[in-house]
Amino acid sequence: MTDATGTPSPRGAALGRGIGIGLMYGLFKPRVLGAWRVPAAGPVILAVNHSHNIDGPMLMGTAPRPVHFLIKKEAFVGPLDPFLHGIGQIEVDRSTADRTAITRALGVLESGGVLGIFPEGTRGDGDFASLRAGLAYFALRGGAPIVPVAVLGSTERRGRLISALPPLRSRVDIVFGEAFEALEGARSSREGGGGRRVGGSGRRTRKALDEATLRIQDRLTGHLEHAGRLTGRTG
Repeated sequence: MTDATGTPSPRGAALGRGIGIGLMYGLFKPRVLGAWRVPAAGPVILAVNHSHNIDGPMLMGTAPRPVHFLIKKEAFVGPLDPFLHGIGQIEVDRSTADRTAITRALGVLESGGVLGIFPEGTRGDGDFASLRAGLAYFALRGGAPIVPVAVLGSTERRGRLISALPPLRSRVDIVFGEAFEALEGARSSREGGGGRRVGGSGRRTRKALDEATLRIQDRLTGHLEHAGRLTGRTG
């Protein structure tokens, strides 16, 4: 579901949030900590560690605002293709600079929406050890703060129907961190009255992206460690 410009529709993401709430609270036991840290309005990026196949749906159902995720094109197969597009998710080709996906993601931020990104690029250990520059680009270009999110599921092997999923009815902790800017001291202007951010810091040189990526990695890794201590587990 998109608008006339091709930007994913907020209505679609809101529908996805409703589905996520029913699915996640029906199959698992989410415990959400720090959701109040997500800005109530304006553009924001949720940077999520990625260790389970349900991390995207889990965030859709537990975040306080509807989320548009960047999702690999390989997931858009069969009936999932119209479904994922219908709930406002963004298909991205990871093998190239996907300009359509970039334009749609920036459109989400420009309209004051929430963009969800797995900065590691693919499901793995979920420890933010390897970050791509895409997150820094969107944060700088879209003038959006980043909220780190740690999704920590059970490591227990028993009770799993699928190895990449936590056991059914197990507790999954979703910990939202403090919002921060990609570059220290970066600020975005706001339109009067609407509270909507417009434009970025303007610094999108390779040096600025590298600096922002290092800062982001440090903040995300620190949040993941804090979330592990807070919940008593690390994955």
